[in-house]
Amino acid sequence: MQNLRNYKDLVLVLTQKELKVRYKNNVLGYFWSIGNPLALSFVYYVAFKIVMRNPIPNYALFLIAGLFPWQWFANSVGASCGVFLGNASIIKKVNFPRNILPLAIALQDMIHFILSIPVIALFMFIYHVSPSISWLYGIPLLLCIQLVMTYGVTLIVSSMNLFFRDTERLTGIFLTFVFFLTPIIYSMEMIPQKYSFIAKLLNPLAPLIISWRKLFLDGVLVPRYLAASAVSALFALAIGYFFYKKLSPRFAEVL
Repeated sequence: MQNLRNYKDLVLVLTQKELKVRYKNNVLGYFWSIGNPLALSFVYYVAFKIVMRNPIPNYALFLIAGLFPWQWFANSVGASCGVFLGNASIIKKVNFPRNILPLAIALQDMIHFILSIPVIALFMFIYHVSPSISWLYGIPLLLCIQLVMTYGVTLIVSSMNLFFRDTERLTGIFLTFVFFLTPIIYSMEMIPQKYSFIAKLLNPLAPLIISWRKLFLDGVLVPRYLAASAVSALFALAIGYFFYKKLSPRFAEVL
């Protein structure tokens, strides 16, 4: 019990450290965390709604409801590449579970996502879409699922990057592929039937993004998407922990 309390305190301290480092000397602070997805939403709105006449109604709200949870995942996975290298001095001097470091990355990006929910609510107000009572249980549930999934992927990326430094560049390519294969700037219904299995079966992030959008825009949680997201999250965590346990004994050799 004491060890569990110590780990909880350590996670809290490391998460606070990540937040301070992220906003050090940044005057605009919180606005940077929402500025990037808002800017991307504007670009995609102009490209796909104005120029290409995308038929999706309330397209700006549609984009934001998908881009904000995506930003959490992408930022955490991207930042995890250097998390062990960046904390090498702490790892060498202090004996603690190293897998807490990627968890702190995922947690601080989760906090940014939570703080972005009022922005989504603002756009809902603009488009005359009302929040739902289902948010009270839906948001915490999806937060837990995405945290587990993101943490699992960050464990894989952060562990591999110590031994294969090209992982950081490959991660950027991976995130680009996943972004365009996930129904963020388009809906699932727009995918031709013969290719829909790519999003449904081969992209574990797709059901999660769809679940967020369904919750925000329609106030519902679709059981099949929720179940698929939960299974994918647990699978990502299992793979991530496997990578970490296999590689962590050799961390000292490369740090």
